[in-house]
Amino acid sequence: MIQVIQAQNVGLAYLEERFNLQLAENDAFFTEWLEKLSEITVLEKQSLDKVKFHFLRLVKHPPLSEETVKLVVLSPILSLAGFYDEPFLIRSEQSIEISADDEGEVVRGRINILIIQEQLWLLVIESKKPSFSVLGAIPQALTYMLANPNPKKPVFGLVTNGSHFTFLKLAQEIINQYAMSDEFTLLKRENELYKVLSVLKKLSEILS
Repeated sequence: MIQVIQAQNVGLAYLEERFNLQLAENDAFFTEWLEKLSEITVLEKQSLDKVKFHFLRLVKHPPLSEETVKLVVLSPILSLAGFYDEPFLIRSEQSIEISADDEGEVVRGRINILIIQEQLWLLVIESKKPSFSVLGAIPQALTYMLANPNPKKPVFGLVTNGSHFTFLKLAQEIINQYAMSDEFTLLKRENELYKVLSVLKKLSEILS
């Protein structure tokens, strides 16, 4: 009998054991969030300042849902990064199913936002409500990334709860390796959405 496991209940230890997943030890594995980041304009900064203001205003009036985070924070940032334009396509609530060989278990879930180009998975985005830990959502995002039907190229991920953002990279080879960026947060005086957008614009450039 096949045991069905929901992706939101999966932990890193499970992924390491079942899917041969390892944290990359080489700092050169994931430099896309660090090196030669794209410049953002004054107008883009003004737009991001509004995003931050709107989100922090809404936080004062809980509860906030995942849908609110996607509407208020993710949608304008993805637009500024160019992911609504050619050659990208956006899919929401994409169902996935993944299983390890001979384990008798299937992991199922639904990707919040998936960005593709000619059916190739490029960027997996997992959005959570503000009360949810970004760290706790990383295994779920990695599960979705492991379900990539075209694993020959690395796939990137972004996990956010509206106030915190972490980027991921996964390369599927004999050993599946992943790495995480530093965490960006809106709870600083500096608007770290500038950095988030810079990374997204860099990804849109190298993936297009």
